[in-house]
Amino acid sequence: MSSHLIIVDRSSTFKFGRTDLEIITTKDYIARPEAVRTRTPKIVNLSRAYSYLGAGYYCSLLAEARTQKVIPTVKTILDLSQKSIYRYALPELEELLRRRLKRMAQPPEASFTLYSFFGTADDRRFQDLTRRAFDVFRCPMLKIQIRLKDDWHIHSLQPLSLDDLRPDQEDHFRASLDAYTKATWREPTEKAPPRYTMAMLHNPKDELPPSSAKTLQKFIKAGEALGIAIEPIEKKDYLRLAEYDALFIRETTSLDDHTYRFAKKAEKEGMAVIDDPNSILRCTNKVYLAELLRANKVPAPKTIIVDKAKVATIEQDIPYPIVLKIPDGSFSRGVYKVQNRGELEATAATLFEESDVILAQEFMYTEFDWRVGVLNRQPIFVCQYLMAKKHWQIVKHNSDGRFEQGSFKTMLVDEAPKAVVEIAVKAAGLIGNGLYGVDLKQNDRGIFVIEINDNPNIDTGVEDLRLKDELYKIIVREFIRRLDGRTNGEAGRS
Repeated sequence: MSSHLIIVDRSSTFKFGRTDLEIITTKDYIARPEAVRTRTPKIVNLSRAYSYLGAGYYCSLLAEARTQKVIPTVKTILDLSQKSIYRYALPELEELLRRRLKRMAQPPEASFTLYSFFGTADDRRFQDLTRRAFDVFRCPMLKIQIRLKDDWHIHSLQPLSLDDLRPDQEDHFRASLDAYTKATWREPTEKAPPRYTMAMLHNPKDELPPSSAKTLQKFIKAGEALGIAIEPIEKKDYLRLAEYDALFIRETTSLDDHTYRFAKKAEKEGMAVIDDPNSILRCTNKVYLAELLRANKVPAPKTIIVDKAKVATIEQDIPYPIVLKIPDGSFSRGVYKVQNRGELEATAATLFEESDVILAQEFMYTEFDWRVGVLNRQPIFVCQYLMAKKHWQIVKHNSDGRFEQGSFKTMLVDEAPKAVVEIAVKAAGLIGNGLYGVDLKQNDRGIFVIEINDNPNIDTGVEDLRLKDELYKIIVREFIRRLDGRTNGEAGRS
């Protein structure tokens, strides 16, 4: 006889002709433990439902108390009871889903449902997804609802019972059960518990995020390799923030939205946080940056702080074309080039509707901008961002809301001009010890700092092109360094 014990609500529901399996009802398993004939059984709990404190739940609970191996375990039952609990596993599963869909010659065109029996998919094209879901949640029968809304997402994971089987699914279930009970029973590999946990704040609806969804997975994998569990969170998770040891903001920051509130709360809680509130405060306002660079003699394009009264005299100090900027624009938003007085007055009037003060800056044409990534006062990557086609900026925003971006060239820090890197590191050091992207222009007059970004792009295939996965590990190691310092007695919560 097989060493497997199958628990069902009624013996009649198990009609799969396996005389080598011991079948027992939930009632007998709970009330008559002596009825189990198999010694040290491997239990498959196929109860009708696993609701908390229900018969199916008690079967798994008692199996664990009797030191018997069982699927699903109580932990799996509880994890699958609410999406808010099993959400932690969705990013990895959704990455597998999207990777598979991209490789398909004829992918689904609408939302669909997968059925997984012991990790075997009813649609074999998605076998890697259901296999991984079974590794994470050892649930014998699982319904995986997949929705298409802007992008592909796993809407829900739902345990099933034998009563849920359709006639056309019985052969699939029988084959999956046979394969599972005849194979060597293997416990999923237990991962060492993480040393720390980190929340990674992002906005999945952001059209120009600092890091794509694919890149967020790179950070998560780097965290796994280094012993830190990284979980993507969103704006709605503000009240959960204190549950984590660290916060990494991966969405466009602003002083007047939730990103700054998240950073302030994380700092108050003693968490390691990038971007820290001071960095956001200093970097998001170009007026502050202009004064900071000037006061510290860091080379920058000639810049004038302008109010409404000063518009009439701008052209006396800066020749056309002139660049006008709102103080807190990002990704080339709120930046305009004017060619004459008519354009100057009209554009300035529009910008003054958003801010009492704007910036006027001399225009420097270059084929590309330098971007130096600086972390804790050390350069970690260098890129050349080329201007968008037939445009004077890296990002061209069209009137229909769409945008175009120029190409790029990524290099190791040692391959970049030494002076570019040194000026960038000096400029970033004026802000703090966080993660910054320093933008510079280089021409026959020298090297000039254009901007310091507190939330620089880190994206797969661009900034990581040369360092690959090591770039993500460098950033995660900095969080660990800060967290280790905290636990060794430096400032911060216990």
